[in-house]
Amino acid sequence: MSISGDDELANIRAQRMAQLQSQMEEQVAAQADAEIEAQAEAQAIAALDNAMKLILTPEARSRLANLNMVNNELATRVKSHLAKLSGDNRIATPVGDMQLKRILSGLQENRRETNIRRI
Repeated sequence: MSISGDDELANIRAQRMAQLQSQMEEQVAAQADAEIEAQAEAQAIAALDNAMKLILTPEARSRLANLNMVNNELATRVKSHLAKLSGDNRIATPVGDMQLKRILSGLQENRRETNIRRI
């Protein structure tokens, strides 16, 4: 017995529909995972920001906000470092602007100083 053209076409369509359905389910699952991850990251950032309100003086928070605009990665590292130090009671709160400057200079990557000499 041979399968008629209409039956074969119906089988191909059903397989394609099943394939499309599985692709859609995978995309929905990936999107849901991404949303959960983004939400967890936003909560972690909000928790760090709330901790900074308790740990830093207004001047130091202003400096950290400026740093956040320029170098978000370094600002996040500083925030987590300060939160860890505060949680371990290894730093006196509130942290002032000068103390934050010292912490920033310690955490920054080694930058080469450039001196221009006129001959």
